[in-house]
Amino acid sequence: MPAITIRDSVSGSQAQVLPELGFNLFQFSVPINGQTVEVLDSDEDFAEGNVKPSRCGIPILFPFPNRIAEGKFSWDGKDYQLPTPKPGAHYIHGFCLDRPWRVVEQTENSVTGEFQLSKDAPDRLGLWPADFIIRCTYLVRGNALKSQFTFTNPDDKPLPWGFGTHAYFRIPLTDGSSTEHIVLEAPAHKKWILENFIPTGERVAVDEACDLTDGAYYSTLKLDDVLTDLRPEGETLESLVIDEGAGLQIVQECDNRYRELVVFTPPGRNAVCMEPYTCPTDAINLTAKGIECGWETLDPGKSVETWIDIRVEPIMA
Repeated sequence: MPAITIRDSVSGSQAQVLPELGFNLFQFSVPINGQTVEVLDSDEDFAEGNVKPSRCGIPILFPFPNRIAEGKFSWDGKDYQLPTPKPGAHYIHGFCLDRPWRVVEQTENSVTGEFQLSKDAPDRLGLWPADFIIRCTYLVRGNALKSQFTFTNPDDKPLPWGFGTHAYFRIPLTDGSSTEHIVLEAPAHKKWILENFIPTGERVAVDEACDLTDGAYYSTLKLDDVLTDLRPEGETLESLVIDEGAGLQIVQECDNRYRELVVFTPPGRNAVCMEPYTCPTDAINLTAKGIECGWETLDPGKSVETWIDIRVEPIMA
């Protein structure tokens, strides 16, 4: 199935989604102040399906975000080994970012996709303790991209799960600006200590190298960190990519289910990832060690919903 374009005919904003590769929304543009802002960073030929899906657009990470250490975990008395490229390597980003999704509904400015493990990746069903259904709706309205996610357990066994998205934001926001003008901001006061990308279980206060609480210039940062202890000012969590040169900012807003934010500055690219997670890396194994980290279990027949919005606006909006 080719890429699907959704448009808001009033504002002129549009987005493109590739159902065949993880329902990845890889392009989102917003006309503002007489120019068009391309919000997301993707390879030019991503729509042809020849690019690694975890490095473009907005990869969807379920039933766990980020890594499971060496692909190993135990659940309900059973040991699991996920297939990894080589012994000792970690399994990363879940089961549905690299497989086709089914489009179940579409309008001019919205599209809904669905993925069920047993139906859309039956070869992976034995890799997880229960079957699952994830449904995602993308809606373009005005200056915003709105996303709604629903997770359902169709199985007769409890479903362990965590969720995150991995948006690559393009910087700078306009040709007249530069990466020197980019500021990252997020209300994260602690970070997980990592060894070989895996949390040790210890959380410490953010230091100068990753403190985004009052904003930090992108040019001074080199990040691949799991930030936590999020303290939003209101009932929703916001993370910002501020372009002082363009006078514009990207605001990523989500509900308070998200308790971690992975911030990644991919080397060699004018891009930054701000990744809201419901739990940290390797959460299923942290939980087994008695470390409370937001790992959740969904009972048979139950569903849960969450949302993430991305918008472009003037800095003083």
